[in-house]
Amino acid sequence: MIITVTMNPAIDKTVDLGHMVHGGLNRVKNVIMDAGGKGINVSKTIKALGGETIATGFVGGTGGILIKKVLEEQGIEADFVEIKSEIRTNLKVVEADGNVTEFNEPGPLVTEAELEQLTNKLLGYANKDALFVLAGSIPNGVEKTIYRNLTQRLKEKEAKVFVDADGELFIHALEAGPDIIKPNRHELEEYFHKDYRVDEEELVSMGQQILERGVGMIAVSLGQLGALFLTKEQVLRCPGLKVEAHSTVGAGDAMVAAISYGLNTGLSLAECSKLGVAASAGAVTTQGTKPPKRELVDELLKRVEVITFQ
Repeated sequence: MIITVTMNPAIDKTVDLGHMVHGGLNRVKNVIMDAGGKGINVSKTIKALGGETIATGFVGGTGGILIKKVLEEQGIEADFVEIKSEIRTNLKVVEADGNVTEFNEPGPLVTEAELEQLTNKLLGYANKDALFVLAGSIPNGVEKTIYRNLTQRLKEKEAKVFVDADGELFIHALEAGPDIIKPNRHELEEYFHKDYRVDEEELVSMGQQILERGVGMIAVSLGQLGALFLTKEQVLRCPGLKVEAHSTVGAGDAMVAAISYGLNTGLSLAECSKLGVAASAGAVTTQGTKPPKRELVDELLKRVEVITFQ
């Protein structure tokens, strides 16, 4: 079973307009409201691919009610901890040329008691057949070491852990050796204190250094250029696919979902890599943070090339 953990969920409000005028009047062409947050997006994509998942984390207020309603309508099991504070609303402005500007709120205040309640809930799901996806930002009141701490405790119960986070959350999580991570090029450059754009050979070298520290698999997102996939035994590269893009929002979450789904169903690294790139490409064609349909992913899958990195 795949359990996604969204500590800082959001109502994602996506607006389309021609060109954003800074300091002036902007007339919106279209508005979409979605249940959002990285883990929730992962659950939605896993469901669209045909898999089953449990979405958990924190919800509160009217936004929390909407998130649970959306997940129920999509047939996704939800098991959240109810908090006293209202969850955040994030605004994403998509211009006609594909440029996306995001305004993300910081999130509610979570108490120690609420965090303990969620931790106990996760530990209750943890076993050798469970894959946890710890994804995205955290709300106020939660320490930056939370993904490290959860990874350690979940792995003690033989569960697998996939961490998709950046900054201090990413740095601390690596100390616990998660089974899978999905940094992008910039996050690896930042982690290794590089002040220049590294090439793919150097990215592979940095990834291999992280693997030596206990991480099992790394997917390095390269945006429209595709992705690199590393284990201690293999290094694969999948070039990006040319698609008619609407917005890049949710593309990374779709890749996390596809890799999680693939691993949970016993696919090989090459098959997981292809599915990850296909799902990510499909996600950029959708509006808001809606997942790509399985039929579209299957069509894109035929075009994905897997190259053994030399």
